[in-house]
Amino acid sequence: MKRRQFIKNSSLASTLFFVPNFIKAFEEISIESLGYKKLVIIQLSGGNDGLNTVVPYSNDLYYNYRPTISIKEKEIIKLNDNLGLDSSLTPLKRLYDKGLLTIINNVGYPNPNRSHFRSTDIWQTASDSNQYLQNGWVGRYLDAFGKNNYNAIEIDDSLSLMLKGENMSGIATKSASTLYKASQNPNFKKILSYQNEEHLSEHNLGYLYKTMISAESSAKHIFFNAKKVVKANSYPNNGFANQLRTMAQFINSGMETKVFYSSLGGFDTHSNQNKKQKKLLEMYAESMEAFVADLKAQNTFKDTLIITFSEFGRRVEQNAANGTDHGAANNVFIIGENMKKPGLYNDLASLSDLDGNGDLKYEIDFRAIYATILKKWLDVDDKKILNTSFNYLDFI
Repeated sequence: MKRRQFIKNSSLASTLFFVPNFIKAFEEISIESLGYKKLVIIQLSGGNDGLNTVVPYSNDLYYNYRPTISIKEKEIIKLNDNLGLDSSLTPLKRLYDKGLLTIINNVGYPNPNRSHFRSTDIWQTASDSNQYLQNGWVGRYLDAFGKNNYNAIEIDDSLSLMLKGENMSGIATKSASTLYKASQNPNFKKILSYQNEEHLSEHNLGYLYKTMISAESSAKHIFFNAKKVVKANSYPNNGFANQLRTMAQFINSGMETKVFYSSLGGFDTHSNQNKKQKKLLEMYAESMEAFVADLKAQNTFKDTLIITFSEFGRRVEQNAANGTDHGAANNVFIIGENMKKPGLYNDLASLSDLDGNGDLKYEIDFRAIYATILKKWLDVDDKKILNTSFNYLDFI
């Protein structure tokens, strides 16, 4: 096989596996050596309005700030005498009543950025607002502990910054079968047939060849492990639920993957907010309830922790288009069987003491949540991943 022909065929197949460093993550190992704990990360992309999600229904200031988009008391599922959930979150309330949900209010970071892209980067890299990092906090987790085959999967076609490390990264795929079919591409297979060509060592071609061999092995490992579990049918019929169904299939198969990531978009509600947000929250809550039930049925929920965040909240005061503009502090949902403090973790920040932009003041740095998960759930040195110390919280 001529070098030119190898390069030509490689270019056709290279898009299948463009991140070589994840390759060894799915080699066959003893799962007991890793522990069983899984972390599921869900992003509500676009900036979910936390104030119309966890609603201060007894506070007159809330209705004064939002005369037309406030959630009326009759539409509230009350959690206590002051706060309640929007009725679209009824399935989430059922998890709450079972002690499986902790709601952390007023989560943010100093000097908040109100750009979707920049704030998402901050949350995904765990950086300061004036610090620009090229790798995500999960990616750094993989860099530090991937030698023991820890790894991460994003249920999507492309990999987010959160899962990209300097030396090791996660993998993005919408299904095990899609990944496996890609590895069976004729051009891909043709390259693999030339394993004894000595000149492949020239100009790193040997490394590329070895990378592709390992990629095929990884795809097979994921595919045949996932085949052990039949996808549950009791999910809502929407794209987000399908992502969670695939995620549950991976978790229930017993694969060694430690971190899973997915997102639900559409929360940038600058106009006509209520109908849009209610539909999205209902989709999230129904899908999440089905996901938890799926894991419970396979006895894997006890070893799974789920965190849901959004890159920022919304402005306290509604705008002229019956929507809300970009804000700062927001709520975070933690779901699992191991909640040390189920229910409301803390009170909502004061509506009479807003920051200079008319936003809720943050009380809890989101990186303190990450630190707590890394230390208390994944059992690793959080300081090595986050590059600084944060006080641990008491939700697990």
